[in-house]
Amino acid sequence: AHRGGGALAPENTLGAIRLGASMGFKGVEFDVMLAGDGTPVLMHDETLERTTNGRGPVAETPYPVLAQLDAGKGEPVPSFEQAGLLCRELGLWANVEIKPAKGHERATGEAVARMAQDLWRGADLAPVLSSFSIETLIAARDAAAELPRGCLVEKIPADWDGRLRELGCIALHCNHKHLDETMTAQIRSAGYSVLVYTVNEPADARRLLAWGADCLVTDALDQVGPEFG
Repeated sequence: AHRGGGALAPENTLGAIRLGASMGFKGVEFDVMLAGDGTPVLMHDETLERTTNGRGPVAETPYPVLAQLDAGKGEPVPSFEQAGLLCRELGLWANVEIKPAKGHERATGEAVARMAQDLWRGADLAPVLSSFSIETLIAARDAAAELPRGCLVEKIPADWDGRLRELGCIALHCNHKHLDETMTAQIRSAGYSVLVYTVNEPADARRLLAWGADCLVTDALDQVGPEFG
């Protein structure tokens, strides 16, 4: 369930995560960024205007201020700690996309990885930490090497195999529009899992699963639901 509840709930909120779980989803994806005081929070954009009633850069706003904002339908901006505890309570697997604000790549990777390590300590199913930022993934690897990581890309680079090995990733996460059956087979034959985003058409979901994709991320929770798993 993309950003917790896809297009059916305010993104990156606890309400979205609860909705995804209530619809039968076994896993959620959400974005984590650092607030101005270093608290990891659920947020996609570097600024507050699109998803909250606040204004300004997330990286310059302390969490006590963020926590008072409306992230949609009365939902507050949650901390990563709150989201992680809720996922454990609901038995949800989490794809944690580390979304650093510019200039905060390493600090965000380290902070999110260390908190994830604490939140899921002793859990049967660890979250996967993913990011578009190589610097962030390296920082996450160095901070919590035992947590699985996914390399997040738009288009699959020619050096995907070397990049995944260098970063110690278990999976390649890519836009489904840039994936074909041959590439899916190559990635899986190399020992990696394949996660694809953002799959909103049932026909695309069926085709990708037939190719061997391991995980689909969707906004259309009511059309590409748990029955595809």
